[in-house]
Amino acid sequence: MENSLKNILNGYHHFREKYAKGDLSVMRYLSRYGQNPQIMVVACCDSRVDPALILQCDPGDLFVVRNVANIVPPYERDEAHHGTSAALEFGICFLKVNHLILLGHSQCGGIQALMDNRSIGQNDFISNWVNLIHPSDKGCNADDCAKQALQQSYRNCLTFPWIKDRIEKQQLALHLWFFDIESGQIFMYSQEEGVYKVLP
Repeated sequence: MENSLKNILNGYHHFREKYAKGDLSVMRYLSRYGQNPQIMVVACCDSRVDPALILQCDPGDLFVVRNVANIVPPYERDEAHHGTSAALEFGICFLKVNHLILLGHSQCGGIQALMDNRSIGQNDFISNWVNLIHPSDKGCNADDCAKQALQQSYRNCLTFPWIKDRIEKQQLALHLWFFDIESGQIFMYSQEEGVYKVLP
């Protein structure tokens, strides 16, 4: 446990050296001029799937929201608390990002919990959340189910009026990406061909 903490503290010092030292530092610039990312990513909480690390981005490059199984819920305007929906609204309506990437991945624990329909111990919220996904193929494996979940999140995106409007006006492009943990490759969904292909 101590080694883990020491490693992240070393990482923090490396970050300060690279991004926060000097008058021309990235963080000083971002503090002065604010953020202006062109890309938003909806990703999973899984510790192996960090969008900024996978895509080798600097601070300010990505606007990211992470949740269990990288799910986009349907548009619901009510008194409940909607963290992912609020992040989408901020990124799309206020930051005016041009690209929205839904980033799924292999070996997803949230998807596996949905498929197994198993007791996962402490479960105040997890089952209710992952049950937003309704796989069309009940006999599929977890990775195929995760890809189907991306399709459902895509359809849910279109229930948000301000997402649908921006897509129709070609002000926003929506991408479905699937990250394979073992190979480290990203596969992108081709709407025209209906298949996932290796990201060039």
